Amino acid sequence: MMEEEKKGKVWLVGAGPGDAGLFTLKGKAVLDQADVVVYDKLVGQGVLGMIPTAAELIFVGKVSGHHPVPQQEINQILLREALAGKRVVRLKGGDPFVFGRGGEELELLREHGISFEIVPGITSAVSVPAYNGIPVTHRDFVSSLHIITGHTKKKDEAEIDYEALVKLGGTFVFLMGISAMPKICQGLLNAGMEADMPAAVLERGTSAHQRRVVSDVSHLPEEAAKAGIQTPAIIVVGKVCALEKEFHWAEDRPLGGLKIALTRPQDRPSSLADKLSMLGAEILLMPTIETKEIADNQLLEEAIADIRRFDYVAFTSPVGVAGFFKKLREMKKDIRDLGNVQFAAIGSATKAAIEKMGILVDLMPSVYSGEALGQLLADRAALWGAKVGKKPEILIPRAKIGTDEVLRPLKEAEIRFTDIPVYDTVEVLEREQDAHGKLIDFASADVDYVAFTSASTVRGFVSSCGLTDLTGIKAVCIGEKTAEEAAKYGMELFVARAATIDSMVECFLGLEQA
Repeated sequence: MMEEEKKGKVWLVGAGPGDAGLFTLKGKAVLDQADVVVYDKLVGQGVLGMIPTAAELIFVGKVSGHHPVPQQEINQILLREALAGKRVVRLKGGDPFVFGRGGEELELLREHGISFEIVPGITSAVSVPAYNGIPVTHRDFVSSLHIITGHTKKKDEAEIDYEALVKLGGTFVFLMGISAMPKICQGLLNAGMEADMPAAVLERGTSAHQRRVVSDVSHLPEEAAKAGIQTPAIIVVGKVCALEKEFHWAEDRPLGGLKIALTRPQDRPSSLADKLSMLGAEILLMPTIETKEIADNQLLEEAIADIRRFDYVAFTSPVGVAGFFKKLREMKKDIRDLGNVQFAAIGSATKAAIEKMGILVDLMPSVYSGEALGQLLADRAALWGAKVGKKPEILIPRAKIGTDEVLRPLKEAEIRFTDIPVYDTVEVLEREQDAHGKLIDFASADVDYVAFTSASTVRGFVSSCGLTDLTGIKAVCIGEKTAEEAAKYGMELFVARAATIDSMVECFLGLEQA
């Protein structure tokens, strides 16, 4: 009984075809609690970005025709980690049971009494044609769908009964068959398929840079070679392929065809990612900084204990808001203890974070910058002093290493303030990222733009991207200070009109329309 309790568990999780939005809710929930993640080359970069930083990573590198880690060794890895009492996620591209060899991985686990679960994924056989405007079934054209592998466990090319397939009719989807495309098409023709039967090859389906070549069975190999089609790609044969001209949609979205790297911390939700995704962009999450709470923050505790001596609390980021109110709760205090303190926010995101705490914001500059916030506080302090006969005192809970912009106007106006570090911003250096830093090779990620929301994200990106020449980077920056930092490295700059997430989205839309 004790031995059973020590055993871990394995989840075979299908990561889907690549688009992170097609990863299932169950898959994400399982991934969040993983101790170990064993993953493939075909897992999409968006899904890789969801792996918890605390999880141990084991890359098994399987791609079509090249298995540096043999299947038997993968099976042993899963068994070894589970026997060590760990929660193991085997993350596989597509679906674990659609030519994913998931059944083979279960055999050894079952033999040793290891508990397991299967989390199905959306198979590329259906989703990739859908993203290219090809319905794999249509009542006016076909009544069946057949999914065939292009190679088998023992042979590079599968032994396919082409005559039986052609007699069945319907839509044929060939997975892992790109190298065998000429023989597949010739086999279908030899079995009696019409020479003008529509056929398509679909490369990197569901990604921003997906490509398709639509032709007929007679000419598809030639047309695919001309286009330089490479793996990963699938072959679709059937009358439904002709519908792509009418039904294509993915590239027609406002940001369809764009791949954007976001550099925000992994532990912070990104409304920018959500909004860009809804407009069709493929998002590569590439956290280049992380925020760490200041431990044993005696200065903040003292300020909160004497909070009513302050007239304003001014926040420069949502992270500062979160840290302040967390400490408030830890000290068994709530908003009733704040008295008549007024609140100031640097911008709309910080304002929203404060108002989530049940407090309305009294001051926010029209220009979202530290300098504008400091000047607004100084101007309000002058009015305050004229009215009550003394200048107000201001508490500023913010980053440990913050710019002097917000403080300068206060110093010039001789306003009393207490500047307290609540969190530290740390660049995620490549040498510190270990396996997580190698999850995504930015140099080969084929990114169109990089979005920067602060100067620190620029510095973190420079430290972690692995590039020596940054002049080819197209940087979309939230404000002038961020742009100034990016300019130091020769990046091509695009600056949002206002320092807001919505303005950054508008900037991207403008780039596509230009």
